[in-house]
Amino acid sequence: MNLPRLLLLTDRSQLPLGRSLVRTVEECVAAGLTHVVVRELDETELGRTALAAALMEVGATVISAHTALYGSTGVHLPSDPSVLPPSDRPWGRSCHSATEVHVAAAAGASWVTLSPFASTESKPDYEPVDGGELAASAAAGVPVYALGGITPDNAAEAIGAGADGIAVMGAVMRAADPGEVVRKLLDVVEDAPW
Repeated sequence: MNLPRLLLLTDRSQLPLGRSLVRTVEECVAAGLTHVVVRELDETELGRTALAAALMEVGATVISAHTALYGSTGVHLPSDPSVLPPSDRPWGRSCHSATEVHVAAAAGASWVTLSPFASTESKPDYEPVDGGELAASAAAGVPVYALGGITPDNAAEAIGAGADGIAVMGAVMRAADPGEVVRKLLDVVEDAPW
């Protein structure tokens, strides 16, 4: 699976009042975003499938969280290694340490997220990973995305610490202008010394 350097994870509960998730992603796609991880785990499978279809209609490549959805190109699994990966498409896993990254890579993950990179409202009980965790994760041989607390102000720091890409949720979901946040993140990605 050919992944970009920027992934967006959805969480409609963080959207400003009156803002639609589909419109938010549409604005992000217009700004250059290509891939979105559809979470919305409180929805039924039918509801999530309909949402994924709507996001594909506005131009997003969809990766589904936890379970495969019709039309999704991959599945992003939770950190629990007992949740088995799909056999019919690429998959990634949420990780919170370099050890978890190595376990996921050994099991065949195509990518991982390592979180939280910085303090974040969505994971208040997790301490941020340090640069050493990102550096140790790089040796696993799988693309590692820094996730959690990522903003245009610290994305370069995550890349400099060894992340292969950045994954963002809150900074985009809560933004009054999500497209502008994506543009700024893509500027950081494009300027990075890969």
